[in-house]
Amino acid sequence: MSLRLQLMGAFAYVLVLILVALEVPLALNLARRIDAEVKNESAAQAVVVAANASGRMNRSQALAKVTRDAGRDLGGRVIVVDRRGRLLADSTIATAPRPLPYASRPEIRTALGGGRAQGERHSDTLGEDLLYTAVPVTNNGRVVGAARVTQSIEAVHDRVRRGVLALVGIGGFALLVGLGVAWLLANSLSKPLRSLAGTARRVEGGDLEARAEEIGPTEQREVATAFNDMTDRLGTVLAAQREFVANASHQLRTPLTGLRLRLESARAKSGPDAEPELEAAEREVERLARLLSSLLTLAREGDRPGPSRPVSLARAAERAQERWTASAEQEGQTLELVGDGDATIAASEEDLAILLDNLIENALRYSPSRVEVDWGRDGSEAWLAVLDEGPGLAPGEETQLFERFARGSAGHKRSGTGLGLAIVDTLARRWRGRAALANRPDGGTRAEVRFAAAVTVEEETWVEASS
Repeated sequence: MSLRLQLMGAFAYVLVLILVALEVPLALNLARRIDAEVKNESAAQAVVVAANASGRMNRSQALAKVTRDAGRDLGGRVIVVDRRGRLLADSTIATAPRPLPYASRPEIRTALGGGRAQGERHSDTLGEDLLYTAVPVTNNGRVVGAARVTQSIEAVHDRVRRGVLALVGIGGFALLVGLGVAWLLANSLSKPLRSLAGTARRVEGGDLEARAEEIGPTEQREVATAFNDMTDRLGTVLAAQREFVANASHQLRTPLTGLRLRLESARAKSGPDAEPELEAAEREVERLARLLSSLLTLAREGDRPGPSRPVSLARAAERAQERWTASAEQEGQTLELVGDGDATIAASEEDLAILLDNLIENALRYSPSRVEVDWGRDGSEAWLAVLDEGPGLAPGEETQLFERFARGSAGHKRSGTGLGLAIVDTLARRWRGRAALANRPDGGTRAEVRFAAAVTVEEETWVEASS
């Protein structure tokens, strides 16, 4: 997970925690306040109904109008009973109601006794919970009846839900604003680190002139400064290494060339007894020269690759065949090209030639008769493979043999430096490729290198024409 997402997660956690800690008590207090307001409003309306009904207890039409108006305003049911608990008016009945007895109802009995009753109960008839408020109707200080107001509690719950949803909406808006601020802050903190990572990748690719921007907070500027100092030091070290490699190449190759020439001259002048020893000495000099070339190639690992150009794998294989056919025939072997068509990569012809030479030399060393060079294109990748008929690989050697000076189980009885496949791997990675070894089903080894395929002129023309 990226630093930006981690910071966003931390900010979101803190914001949600704060909002929950604030809004839960607010929601509970809001529910209590709305409940109290509804109950007070119901009690006040009941008192108003009782006051309006006080002088109209014997006037049924006027009393009915009072209950209907109050019921419409409250959105509930309003009834008025006489002092014996008989129904006089009902807001839900347009005509004069039957004098049903209500004196047995606890709230009516309390109101007829001069008290006030308020509470909640479930109505089996309506199938819902109701809030009831009953108050006495008095006339000249004497209880002459009772008024009762009933309302559905669902209306109360609806008001509570609306209030809670409003709080949730405010909290959600605050959360979005907070996350927006957190995003800007997290982006400002992670941007220098992303820039530093990009600079590090450029340095990894060989661009030792790349430098990190010294921006952001003090700690990030310190990291960028330390990275730049390290890159400066690395550039100095690599420059000294290149200079040493160039000097070593010149200083070592000259005496090796002179030694080989002297050995050839001595063999020409020597007798038959000394000729085998001198010939063996020449082979050791040649082996030492190859080892020196391999070490110098590996010493350039990490150098920034030069400019690339389109390289034909078919043409590179043909040139490699020309270089190695004579050596293969001297050992009674054949080197064949089996690729079909062509594939192009963006690389260096020199590096590709060195890579092929090492693969072919390694294959000729282990194959008893035949070595094949194959190539092709697989989607966006181009591949080059060298196949031999040797003893194959032991388990685990598919990756081990790419290490420097590694020798396979079949290579201990053969001469070699153990650097050929390490050079192949180094040159493949230099051009963003990858090398791999695998046993062939019919025996032998397949050494393959894959690169990103380059777009040819014909492909560019086709794309432009189709677009």
